[in-house]
Amino acid sequence: MSHTIVNPADEQVVATVTSATIEETDAAITGAATAQRDWAALAPVDRARMLRRFAEAVDGAVEELAAIEVRNSGHPISQARWEAGHVRDVLEYYSAAPERLFGRQIPVAGGLDVTFQEPLGVVGVITPWNFPMTIASWGFAPALAAGNAVVLKPAEWTPLTSMRLAELGLEAGLPEGLFQVVAGKGSVVGERFVTNPTVRKVVFTGSTEVGKHIMAGCAEQVKRVTLELGGKSANIVFADADLERAAATAPYGVFENAGQDCCARSRILVERSVYERFMELLEPAVAGVKVGDPADETTEMGPLVARQHLERVRSFVPDDADVAFHGSAPGGPGFWFAPTVLTPSRESRAAREEIFGPVVSVFPFDDEADAIRFANASEYGLSGSIWTRDLSRGIRVARAVESGNLSVNSHSSVRYATPFGGFKQSGLGRELGPDAPLAFTETKNVFLAVD
Repeated sequence: MSHTIVNPADEQVVATVTSATIEETDAAITGAATAQRDWAALAPVDRARMLRRFAEAVDGAVEELAAIEVRNSGHPISQARWEAGHVRDVLEYYSAAPERLFGRQIPVAGGLDVTFQEPLGVVGVITPWNFPMTIASWGFAPALAAGNAVVLKPAEWTPLTSMRLAELGLEAGLPEGLFQVVAGKGSVVGERFVTNPTVRKVVFTGSTEVGKHIMAGCAEQVKRVTLELGGKSANIVFADADLERAAATAPYGVFENAGQDCCARSRILVERSVYERFMELLEPAVAGVKVGDPADETTEMGPLVARQHLERVRSFVPDDADVAFHGSAPGGPGFWFAPTVLTPSRESRAAREEIFGPVVSVFPFDDEADAIRFANASEYGLSGSIWTRDLSRGIRVARAVESGNLSVNSHSSVRYATPFGGFKQSGLGRELGPDAPLAFTETKNVFLAVD
């Protein structure tokens, strides 16, 4: 069985990828378990050196990886270059971890008590189609640094850069079987990560619906999970904010990657007294987003990833939708959708559901309490922004909004040096940050009696 990869910008066939069977998945897991034992036995300095070599290999292939992502995912070339460089940076960052997985000495009577951080073994990483390279690195880099082996299943629509990363790992000297990419269906490969007892942790990024299924399946074996799921993030703009800056940057908080981002600020909440002025400023900012050929250096937004997804996004903007204004997009072949701004009711589908496309809804609010109440009126809690010149208010509102990643006067969500994860149905566990490798270890406690 195979899957055809299509270029989202022109609908031309890019490649055909063979889908793995359950037996092939099991063979990859068995090979990973063998490789992991030798990897964990290496001196930490040697594991660190190999991860740095892997980073160097990625650095030498940035242009190659970016070109693959342009064809496979429709990402603008400038964004794809950044993504490939991000993988390099994540590997470099976590290459310092093997020598810093410290245990503790705990004062006790009658002896000495110490703890050790032991690797879990084999980790299964399941990645989505929206950011294939970057999200993959958030799983495999800290897992490898902690002494584990990784078997990674990329999304069916966008497997090509992950497959190339596994090749680069081998070229850099990683042991055979230590980091493998197994392409295939989620119901086959991903499900086997859940049911195969040799896999001791599953890292999943994707829909909340699938995340719940994985969580339930892992419970059968008391298997660890990290889940990074959906989002419906709020961008809260107070009257005292720098409105020009808030409006100019708002499109990039939601339309980057064509809105295919779980951190997208797809609800803009604006204090009522400045709502009309903000909308006046937002319209030219949206019109200025350059949508077009992903290979063009000046393109800021490319197509949606697949026709199936395009139809889903279209369903949020029916003919009678409350469209305030929209930008432009190419015609002809490709899965194009113009940046669109809605002004729906708070009870609308667009206000409640994750669209995962270049569609944003704008709502007025009355006061701080109203803004917090509406921001929290969602089953999700992944990211968000707060715009105000009053930093006391910025901190106060950030503490009150139920979300894992918030920024004040910025749309930044992800830094590899800081924790990343969601509240409520947006996720479980934290990726990234200096403690991420610890999420891939077990703490072993040893008491040494002293007579």
